[in-house]
Amino acid sequence: MFQKILIANRGEIAVRIIRACRELGIRSVAVYSTADREALHTMLADEAICIGKAAPADSYLNMERILSAAIASKADAIHPGFGFLSENAKFAQMCRQCNIVFIGPDADIISRMGNKQEARNTMMAAKVPVVPGTKEPVYQAEYGLQLAKEIGFPVMIKAASGGGGKGMRISRSAADFKENFEVAQAESVNGFADNTMYIEKYIERPRHIEFQILADKYSNVVSLGERDCSIQRRHQKMVEESPSVALDEKLRREMGEVAVRAAKAAHYESAGTIEFLLDKDKNYYFMEMNTRIQVEHGVTEMVTGIDLIKEQIFIAAGEKLHFKQKDIHITGHAIECRINAENPEKNFMPCPGKIEFLYLPGGNGIRVDTAIFAGYQIPPNYDSMIAKIIAFGKDRKDAIDKMRSALGEVNVDGIITNLDYQYDICL
Repeated sequence: MFQKILIANRGEIAVRIIRACRELGIRSVAVYSTADREALHTMLADEAICIGKAAPADSYLNMERILSAAIASKADAIHPGFGFLSENAKFAQMCRQCNIVFIGPDADIISRMGNKQEARNTMMAAKVPVVPGTKEPVYQAEYGLQLAKEIGFPVMIKAASGGGGKGMRISRSAADFKENFEVAQAESVNGFADNTMYIEKYIERPRHIEFQILADKYSNVVSLGERDCSIQRRHQKMVEESPSVALDEKLRREMGEVAVRAAKAAHYESAGTIEFLLDKDKNYYFMEMNTRIQVEHGVTEMVTGIDLIKEQIFIAAGEKLHFKQKDIHITGHAIECRINAENPEKNFMPCPGKIEFLYLPGGNGIRVDTAIFAGYQIPPNYDSMIAKIIAFGKDRKDAIDKMRSALGEVNVDGIITNLDYQYDICL
């Protein structure tokens, strides 16, 4: 087992990983920017190293500085959390070259699954259902239009290296295709330095269903059930729950088996997510694979009792999975609401600032993952999510009732949040 792990992240996921390390008796190293000098993760870790200025490019995205911190602190491994460098194949490869374990899949797997077109091709070869679409990269709008006509409108134009809703546009006719293609491609170039696009059939009003999988280095793969992430804003998830009310036991078992087959086709190891679109006729299609821990991983932890962060660490250390598929049981119902420092009445504008007073909910079945505290100054440089509230109940109604009660208890003075917006969703 590792003696020391460096966490290449910040905020609540860094705190979450530090706590898992502490429970396992592993020393933790936090890295931080100048804006995060007094952040919670720097105070909870056994060691903390400043790696640069506030801008992500100068700190949390600076591979050389993070690796230098890992080497200087003599860390055995690096956990990337989610976001930042968590799905960066180059960073995973650099870790290997420095003899530091990257807690996640190999660089080759990250690269193949991170390219959505290649991921689609891998899944098609494994006979995993995919949304009808292009099989080769698309670079020019004119050629894309020709393919879109063959697929049939409406279509979704997507960046091959995209994520988080960037580089995505819906085209409903030939008349708006060129403009949408060029805008999506420009977003891809700006956000991912890649102009590779692909086109697929747009599924009207789908559900977003993702299956959590765990895979070790010995080809053992298990599914830990699904999460329904259909409540989104601008392709960003707002509320997640498990299990999904849209699946019956037969479909749940079938999709779980397909998710395991998909992970095996990718030769996957570590925690990962197979994401599907489910249409109104209960047809499901592979959408993408996330090669990291998800923001909403706590929902699955609540209904399975399995600590996904610890399992990631065990797998990276070379251990076999501690359970088989027959040992996985879904109990009760869990719902997560993401709390963001943003103003819903002003187009969800980020609202950084100082938290003057803070009260967080508790009680039976309530879990809060956060890194904020009274007096904390939320910097303007990073994602606006400041907390995740998870409610667990004996069934969905019970979980919703607990979530509504928990949201009603939260008091965050000094900044504007989306708490009321989330409360309205739960009504």
